[in-house]
Parts: sequence; C-alpha cells; structure tokens
Amino acid sequence: MNPFRPFLLALLPALALAWTAAAQPVLNVYNWTDYIDPRAIEGFQQETGIRVRYDVFDSLETLEGKLSAGRSGYDVIVPTSEPSFARLARAGALRVLDRAAIPNWGNQDPALLAQVAGSDPGNRHGAIYLWGTIGLGLRPDRIRALAPDAPLDSFDLLLKPENAARIARCGIAIMDSGIDVIPSVLRWLGKDPNSADAADARAAEAALLAIRPHVRAIISSAAITDALAQGEYCAVLTYSGDVVQAQNRAPNGGLAYAQPKEGAQLWFDMLAIPADAPNPEAAQRFIDYMLRPAVIAGVTNQVRYPNAVPASRPHLRAEVAADPNIYPPPEAIARSFTVSAPGPAAERARARSWSRFKAGR
Repeated sequence: MNPFRPFLLALLPALALAWTAAAQPVLNVYNWTDYIDPRAIEGFQQETGIRVRYDVFDSLETLEGKLSAGRSGYDVIVPTSEPSFARLARAGALRVLDRAAIPNWGNQDPALLAQVAGSDPGNRHGAIYLWGTIGLGLRPDRIRALAPDAPLDSFDLLLKPENAARIARCGIAIMDSGIDVIPSVLRWLGKDPNSADAADARAAEAALLAIRPHVRAIISSAAITDALAQGEYCAVLTYSGDVVQAQNRAPNGGLAYAQPKEGAQLWFDMLAIPADAPNPEAAQRFIDYMLRPAVIAGVTNQVRYPNAVPASRPHLRAEVAADPNIYPPPEAIARSFTVSAPGPAAERARARSWSRFKAGR
C-alpha cells in the first residue's frame, strides 16, 4: 500500500475546490467606499456563477490615477460623470456598451440619461448607478450656540471668513476633492462653475485660502461620514449621501443636510467598462443585473443615495423614498447645476490651487 495514499485522498476535496475556483470566471469591480449593497454582490454571484473581486477607492483622483496607466485589471468601474467619466470616454479608455447585452438598460429615467448625455453623447459608455448633490452637512444646534444668526442654507456659512471663524471651534471639514469643491466655490462667487478663466480660478483659490485657517480637516468623504456621525465636526462640505449615511449612524441624532440656496452641484456616478477590461461580457451582465429595480433599490436602501430607475421606488423603504435629502424636490433640482470637464490648462490650474489650499499657502 502506498503510504502517501491516505494523505493524497485527504487532499482531494481541497484540490477540487481550488480547481473549481481557478476555473470560475472572475469579475473585477472598482467602486467607491461603502457604496454597494453586499446582497447585490452575493445575488449576482449565486445567479451567474461569476466570482466578484471587489476593490474600493475614496476619490476621483485615486480612480483616475489607477486607470491612467492602463491595464488596471478592472472590468467595472464607477467614475463620476464629470469630469472623470467624460474624460475617460473622450480618451477612448472606456468600452462602448452593447445594449443588446443589457436588457434592463431601458429601466433608467430618460430625463436623467439626458443630463448625462452632456458628458457622454448618446449615452454610449455608461449606465447611471447612483446620483446626488454636493452641499452642507450640519449640526445646527452646535452652530447656533456659536453663531445664532449664521445662515444654514447657504455656502456663506463656510465660505465667508467671518462665519467660518465663528464656528471653527465646533469643527469645519471639507472633502478632499478639488474636482468637486472648486465648481461649488465658483457658483457661490456668482461665476460659471465650468469657467476656465484664469481670473475666476484665482478668485476661487483666494476664497478657499481665506477660510483655510478655520478649516480643521480636508479629508476623504468616507472619513467625513464617520467623523460627522461621531460629532467631530459641525459643518462639512461633502456629498449628500455621506451626510445621510452619517445621519443613519449618528448615535444621538442632530444632523442635517442642506442644499445651498446658491444651487447644489448635481452629479452622477456611472457604471462603466474600461476599454481593456479582461472580462467585458461579465461586466455587461453585472451592469444589467444592477439595473434591476429590486437590486438597485437595495443599494439605495443601503447607502442612501438615489438611483435612476423609477420602477425601483416601490422597493424602497418608505423613509428612504420620502427623504428630500435623498430624492430632492423639483424646486431643489431646478436650482442645481452640472459641470463639465475643464480643459487641460484649467485642470492643471485647479489642481495647483487645490494643493495650495490644502497646504494653506
């Protein structure tokens, strides 16, 4: 008898499992932090037999850096419509979607698709995942204790130095994304959020530098969410969903979200496929799966960002569907604005301005 036979027999189940895993197709997804319903991943894997390898990023700069070198290895990415998604599409870095392989494409709201078409003519390169606004996360009671007359419905609260100075003690934070913040500053200044004018860029930088001594932190939106929930800050400039998530996590409540009266930036996060994706067929199956009303409703219920599938509404929890911070009323949408990618020179100028703002000089 072969003395190694019992040992080899014991190894067979493990070897079979390893062989199955090696033969199983893999889908590589690169998404924002805390931005998925885990049950969606589990359901896709169970239904298709495709294993999902899921990585996360916390800023558009990180995403673009990963994609810029090529051969990222990802099959599905989730860039924001402007500027990242539009820039990647123009550069030929995204695959044109085969809508025949995405039967649920028609579930998307045509009005929202029309908004995105400004970034992707013909909506050729992406489906809408989630969307939202950029505004203010607030702890009104703590702000009122320091500045009873401070405006809670305007970027004046943070961008006027005299107001920022008054509330600095309770903590001001701004998300670390010049791509997202600078257009809102330009809008507050009464300028075109898409301006490439050098004078406008200098004005936005000056406005940011004027409040820099009063800003406690410039951090990722994911970090802001947790810190805001724990009471570290009383005023933040960030994504709407980050504040709504923080409200859900806050042990003692007291959080509010405000879309500034100047108008909030409206953004869309897109499901897209890199041009060199190793498994584009699986990627299209994943996009189709995510556009199912019940599936995308589960994502909205989990992360508190609105989706673009109207038929998902019956599957939403009542408090989610009725929350104006998740689904803004028409008058708030009417005041909102979208942005376009700046040209290379303007983009470099904004990046330098943001670096100086972070450094405080």
